[in-house]
Amino acid sequence: MIITDRKKLEEFCNTLKKGDFVTVDTEFLRDKTYYPQLCLIQMAGPGVEAAAIDPMAPDIDLAPLYDLLFDSPLIKVFHAARQDLETFYNLTGKIPHPLFDTQVAAMVCGHGEQVGYNSLVQTVCGRKLDKGAQFTDWSRRPLSARQMNYALDDVTYLRDIYNYQKTELERSGRTSWLVEEMEILTSPSTYENAPDQSWQRIKIRSDRSSVLAVLREIAAWREKEAQRRNVPRNRVIRDETLADMAVHAPHTVEELAGIRGVSADMARGRMGTALLEAVKRGLDTPKDQRPRAERREALSPDLTPTLEMLKMLLRICSAENAVAPKLVASSDDLEILAARRDDVLPLLKGWRRQVFGARALDLMEGRISLSLRNGKIIVRDELPDPVSAPKMVR
Repeated sequence: MIITDRKKLEEFCNTLKKGDFVTVDTEFLRDKTYYPQLCLIQMAGPGVEAAAIDPMAPDIDLAPLYDLLFDSPLIKVFHAARQDLETFYNLTGKIPHPLFDTQVAAMVCGHGEQVGYNSLVQTVCGRKLDKGAQFTDWSRRPLSARQMNYALDDVTYLRDIYNYQKTELERSGRTSWLVEEMEILTSPSTYENAPDQSWQRIKIRSDRSSVLAVLREIAAWREKEAQRRNVPRNRVIRDETLADMAVHAPHTVEELAGIRGVSADMARGRMGTALLEAVKRGLDTPKDQRPRAERREALSPDLTPTLEMLKMLLRICSAENAVAPKLVASSDDLEILAARRDDVLPLLKGWRRQVFGARALDLMEGRISLSLRNGKIIVRDELPDPVSAPKMVR
């Protein structure tokens, strides 16, 4: 079923509100736009047949849908929700809540890292999905029967997956773990693209602060221009061109036209004027206000064994607790811990500390050790040496 008017949408949403959760997915395009173009919204609920909502229909009003997503206590169940949430946030400035992401829940439950929806459907529901319509133009109308089946499958089986994972989380006492992870996904800062931070995603061969100051200004201009025109960043001007411009810092139209990727017409026009002004702002930035490239000190070779032991302990703790290692700690986190830096690490907080962080500190301080017994690596308690054991801030 596809819903194309407000009355039917209101009836559908009122029916969904009788349950305790709703499954949600979206189809969107963003290859020609800065912001994702919402093309279809699929929803289902316990005992409620899946339906698709057409946000492109001329008579549609999404107010009843937004009321359900943002203001109702129903749990909104997504799989790999980040891009779906970004789409809703860009349209409304709000994020659906309360939230349950089945991909994150799969990692919490020990089903591996970045588990795909099709894999979960096969594991939980014993079905294999037809993914033939995965790469399609969702803005074209009418939608084919195959497209509709593909779209609705993405919320139909999600109901069974949610019920399965909810039971598994309750049985293992890990519901609170997922709640912690959902706080990140429902934070507006996750989806905000601050123009003055956009320079950090551009690769550049110089780390001089004067160059980075110029890069920050011209990248911020491009970000605002892309947002204003609603086109992809590289449709305005390419990353490589911005990088060259930051290094050479052109002062004149002629110098700007000499930058690879900048035509003479562009240099003489409105864009050229704006870019030269941005370059000047970068050059005029006081030294104490210029950005600096983050350079983490390379891990000392003599700390490599410590890092390897931490990696091994992470694998052991993750296996014992049936949770994906990547969700517990990243490689960067382990390096920071091995180097005893003062960074506040997620692995030393909440459930991560319970699963791994506390034991990692014990390993660092000599209170436990790793050993091999019958071909299996085990963790052994050790008596700490009060003289030689290094102390770490807790």
